[in-house]
Amino acid sequence: MKKISYLLVVLFISAGFRLQAHEGMWIPMLLQQNFAEMQRMGLKLTPEQIYSVNHSSLKDAIAGLSNSPHPQGFFCTSEIVSDQGLLFTNHHCGYESVQKHSTVEHDYLKDGFWAMSKKEELPNKGLTASILVRMADVSDSILPHVSDTMSQQERAKIINPIIARLKKANSENGKYNVVIKPFFEGNKYYMLVYIVYRDVRLVGAPPSSIGKFGGDTDNWMWPRHTGDFTIFRIYTAPDGSPADYSPKNVPLKPKYHLPISLDGIKEGDFAMVWGFPGSTNRYMTAPELEFRMEHYYPPLVEAFGKKLEVWKKHMDANPDVKIKYASNYAMIANSWKYFIGQMRGVKKQHVIAKKKAFDEEFSKWVAENPERKAKYGEVLPDITSAFQAESKTIEPLIYASITGAQGAELLGFAQKLGAVEGLLKQIKETKDKEQKAKKMKRLKEMTAELSGKLHKMYKDYDMPTDRDVFAAMTQMFFQKVPENLHPEYLDKLAKKFKNNFNAMADYVFEKSHFSTEAKAKAFLENPELKAIEKDPAYLLSQQYMAKLMDASGQYRAASGKLAKGKRLFMKGIMEMEPNKVFYPDANSTLRYSYGKVEGYYPRDAVHYLFQTHLYGVMQKEDSTNPEFIVPKKLKELYEKKDFGPYGQDGKQDVDFLTTNDITGGNSGSPVINGKGELIGLAFDGNWEAMSGDIAYIPKLQRTIVVDIRYVLFIIDKYAGDTRLIDELTIHKSVPQPNRVEAAAVTSESQK
Repeated sequence: MKKISYLLVVLFISAGFRLQAHEGMWIPMLLQQNFAEMQRMGLKLTPEQIYSVNHSSLKDAIAGLSNSPHPQGFFCTSEIVSDQGLLFTNHHCGYESVQKHSTVEHDYLKDGFWAMSKKEELPNKGLTASILVRMADVSDSILPHVSDTMSQQERAKIINPIIARLKKANSENGKYNVVIKPFFEGNKYYMLVYIVYRDVRLVGAPPSSIGKFGGDTDNWMWPRHTGDFTIFRIYTAPDGSPADYSPKNVPLKPKYHLPISLDGIKEGDFAMVWGFPGSTNRYMTAPELEFRMEHYYPPLVEAFGKKLEVWKKHMDANPDVKIKYASNYAMIANSWKYFIGQMRGVKKQHVIAKKKAFDEEFSKWVAENPERKAKYGEVLPDITSAFQAESKTIEPLIYASITGAQGAELLGFAQKLGAVEGLLKQIKETKDKEQKAKKMKRLKEMTAELSGKLHKMYKDYDMPTDRDVFAAMTQMFFQKVPENLHPEYLDKLAKKFKNNFNAMADYVFEKSHFSTEAKAKAFLENPELKAIEKDPAYLLSQQYMAKLMDASGQYRAASGKLAKGKRLFMKGIMEMEPNKVFYPDANSTLRYSYGKVEGYYPRDAVHYLFQTHLYGVMQKEDSTNPEFIVPKKLKELYEKKDFGPYGQDGKQDVDFLTTNDITGGNSGSPVINGKGELIGLAFDGNWEAMSGDIAYIPKLQRTIVVDIRYVLFIIDKYAGDTRLIDELTIHKSVPQPNRVEAAAVTSESQK
């Protein structure tokens, strides 16, 4: 559940925005909003133990994962679990890192990876871990300088320089990464100050048969039996400061790390989740939701589905291709199923009807007062007209983007040569010898730089696979995209090959200088203007982008009123219900949610229990299906009931459910009990509540969690990496006698 959850807009038509139990992803610095309720549910910590700027606290153990040294958001969450910077996150969050280190000879995706010493831990170029130092409400520094009557462009001209000054003033000369984001559709602004660690090393990962058990079939489904975890470690310079990778770096000494509980869980237990949820749209109006369901998601599902089909055919036939495309396949497959599930969920939960009812309630409230009518009277009409306009352009734009410009990787490679072509033209047109020499020198530097990147570009590339992707995507392009968006050169090729897209693909890949690493290298060693101007892949890439830029401009023009309309709608509904405690939509900033361990009733006469066990893995085993292979050693441990201290009552628990409110970006988030101990890692949501990013469904919405005891069981008993177990702070309650009197009598009789 990555990549791809706030206020339920309307659970009851007459109730407006009534907050339901356990709903919401809340801002840490406003912890007091829910603290009393959390205490009643079982929280034992103080607010200062959870979130403190001046002292170490739980928030210091939460790290956002990114592929940027200055991230504005995070693809997953992780947590520090030892005083040596050890990080736990999900298997699917570490999947790309494991894939990059894998080869056919050392297939860590298939076999797993376990570093048995710190020397064996593997660096991951570009991977960073960010920890929040502090956050602050900076609305008063920004909003007084703008007004509701300004356009978005006018607001941006004023707001952007203010944000730039605030960032500079709080970065301490680059020590911190400062992020300032709008909340509540721009009605509030918060500043988040992070320390970013740039040396994050791979420590351990189970084989995919454990970490991805169930594959695409079980994705988003309950019951689950997946050991979805990966282990990293943060390294720093010897003085403890963030640093790029170096053999001299040392493990991080964190301000705080999470202790781990072996006590297990029972239904009704308090559960708290901390992490970086990516995006929700709980305050969405009915016109936007209709737009998404009818015009936005369907082309995404169709185009992604076709690409996945082609990839899978080649991946199933070739182990090398399977490794190369594993990460991209997993990412797109996850989004593809998410879009399908959300469309299904919105329909089954009648969310559009509920949104319409609330929009009508808002309109009625606006009409009751002349001042409101002047301020908010055009909000919903503007939003409606904007989405009506967008609905006319978005579908061909999506198809043109996914099946054209982003259809084949080859086109992306060719696109990178635009600057080379531009410089070659300048050299041709320059008469002055001195100026021409300077440009020739720049060309040499540019091509050398690109040559140095070729191996990375082509490392996970397979030409026969990409050739079939090109053929399939181009065929869909011609079926779905109107002629006014067709590149002229593509139409010429279609005419030349009489719409035989396989023949067209053969021609493009044979003639292009960029269809293999060797050909690209040869071209860069002696770049010629005529060669690049005649390259079919380059011509297509340039014309695709030109058409897309033109169409995107028309789309942006149609959506100009939206940002203002959504901001005023949000402001209006908060004014309409002044006594309500609202929470902002997710925007990849640190949040917490709270709930309890609990099963659910997905449909009539069906009850899902809150917990799964290792014997469920054995029940699902299918040696003919790669998604349900069970490793031999895992079966042996199960048969011997060799669970160590991680089993309970002769069983090994695997996954469990909570009512916590999460979304993509929460993957890898710690699930914490009332004592502040780690009990599991959040890794998914459930199929029945796929509309949850738009409307929280209390009776159905669940977080799927891998039990921390299963994680430790795999590390210890399966992998034998006991050094990691020794690092952890593990808590287990000492059994107490049922009755003090009975214990006293027994003691007296033994004298």
